[in-house]
Amino acid sequence: MYKLLFDLVFKRMDPERAHHLAFGWIRLIARVPVLRTFVAAVLAPRHKALRTEALGLRMHGPFGLAAGFDKNATGIDGLSMLGFDHVEIGTVTAMAQPGNPQQRLFRLVPDRALINRMGFNNEGSAAVAQRLGERRAAFRTVVGVNIGKTKIVPESEAVADYVTSTERLARHADYLVVNVSSPNTPGLRNLQATESLRPLLSAVREAADRSVTGRRVPLLVKIAPDLADADIDAVADLAVELGLDGIIATNTTIAREGLLSEPALTEHAGGLSGAPLKERSLDVLRRLYARVGDRITLVGVGGVTDAEDAWQRILAGATLVQGYSAFVYEGPFWSRAVHRGLAARLAASPYATLAEAVGADARPTGKAAA
Repeated sequence: MYKLLFDLVFKRMDPERAHHLAFGWIRLIARVPVLRTFVAAVLAPRHKALRTEALGLRMHGPFGLAAGFDKNATGIDGLSMLGFDHVEIGTVTAMAQPGNPQQRLFRLVPDRALINRMGFNNEGSAAVAQRLGERRAAFRTVVGVNIGKTKIVPESEAVADYVTSTERLARHADYLVVNVSSPNTPGLRNLQATESLRPLLSAVREAADRSVTGRRVPLLVKIAPDLADADIDAVADLAVELGLDGIIATNTTIAREGLLSEPALTEHAGGLSGAPLKERSLDVLRRLYARVGDRITLVGVGGVTDAEDAWQRILAGATLVQGYSAFVYEGPFWSRAVHRGLAARLAASPYATLAEAVGADARPTGKAAA
């Protein structure tokens, strides 16, 4: 049914307009108590075996929606209704900004991929913090808050910019993510260098601790797949040194190798996401796990299309898995299919729990057992 709707309606529309239309329907349904309960019963059945503990939080399962879909925290209940175990909102910047000029989102249908150069379009951290503060949750879900640098703020003032967002948003976040890896804000990826990343993460950690008393807000950093291996190792070592809670691997890529879509589409500037990112993202995850082991939580994202992709991320060391681009192509039953597939793979594996499966491929007998 969704494939027909996609081919007849969404595929013919501007991708950003289609996103707003579909997201509007999701939010509308979630506002009707009886209807949202029915939809959740169909699309979000819970699997006891998939219950997950990560970042000091309990979740129904390991599969969540990556940042970028709900930039302004307007549809958390609707997305939870569809079965996502956690929803990461944002990226949110200290100041409101319109993002880059349209057209800024492109579908690469033969590649099951997207290219975006959105540019952190959002209402700003003050408005998003107010919305989160006023929210009355219809469903219990974990909410991550992803923060980035305001475009007009120079790199020399980036730390203060992130601190402003942290002070406003940390109290509303189940976990907080520092995004230094989008290719669509000039100079942002420079902040991944450890000499810049160390003071930034330290300042955000201090700001979160000042702003929130009574609990420790978990702090993660999201990195690019385009980092050299030595830089991945450096970020991993820094995360352990600073006592970071996790690393999200990975954001979108600027690479374009091996795509099937027409050059008129693939040559657009921006970050590529979806199926073509799968192998590189998985390689980065494996490298991180080899470096940090179980000392911090790893979140696998990038090219996650189905349950097998999610399972491979868990075996490679991810405690949590996120998706986004495949949601566009697979539709509202996607999360349910991933959960069912994960539950089946766990039941057929030698592992009693998902926690036992995390990183199994990195252990000497992991591949044989899996």
